Amino acid sequence: MQSPAPLPAPPARISVIVWNEFRHERTRPEVAAIYPDGIHATIAAALAELPGLGPGARALDICTATLDEPEQGLSEERLAGCDVLVWWGHRAHAEIEDAVVDRLQRHVLAGMGLIVLHSGHFSRLFRRLMGTHCSLQWRVAGERERLWVVEPAHPIAAGLDDCIELAQEEMYGERFDIPAPDSTVFISWFEGGEVFRSGCCWQRGHGRIFYFRPGHETFPTYHHPQIRRVLTNAVQWAAPNSARRPDRCPKVEPRERLHTPKD
Repeated sequence: MQSPAPLPAPPARISVIVWNEFRHERTRPEVAAIYPDGIHATIAAALAELPGLGPGARALDICTATLDEPEQGLSEERLAGCDVLVWWGHRAHAEIEDAVVDRLQRHVLAGMGLIVLHSGHFSRLFRRLMGTHCSLQWRVAGERERLWVVEPAHPIAAGLDDCIELAQEEMYGERFDIPAPDSTVFISWFEGGEVFRSGCCWQRGHGRIFYFRPGHETFPTYHHPQIRRVLTNAVQWAAPNSARRPDRCPKVEPRERLHTPKD
């Protein structure tokens, strides 16, 4: 019996786009003090820190994009070469053009990984991919958060302690109106008593999606070393292992002879 052909090795490098509205950093001094070059630049720097990952980790080619760039930074040409898109959005969800949402959805379904951060839960793209309102409870009180790792064997949790302690964060509380995740990696507890599913994974078409809750713009969350480790792990997990698989619905001929009543 002939052995099956070996699977092709995954690409040696992962191409990543870190997208950010880049509005708060230019209008609010307290945000600019924490992220002087933008949240996207801080996340990109975190992803460039690869040391500490396992031997199977792939090298990253990282670039950034922002809302006010041509085509909102997400042209067809850029997305065609993107393996993982990291998305931070908050106040400008309604400004994302229909054509951009359509384009992003098509690329995720074809295999592009997507990491949605913090208030990106209410982005047009995430809500479309989830098929729900993605609503929740919230308050900004600078309270303590403890992110419990509830799936320590998941690749996104690699190298983490039992929980991640954040001294100050925005509270998100249940009920989070999302479809049941394929995996829930983190559950948060907040000082005010609420809990929240803060790290959730889904497969949509051929693409992997990870939602990660922490990251309010007035707190230095993306400077926290374990948060940075989660982001890097998530990129490695979400990256496709094969070429993009565009949608097809072909008519095909049968592989075997069909037996009809007249036979």
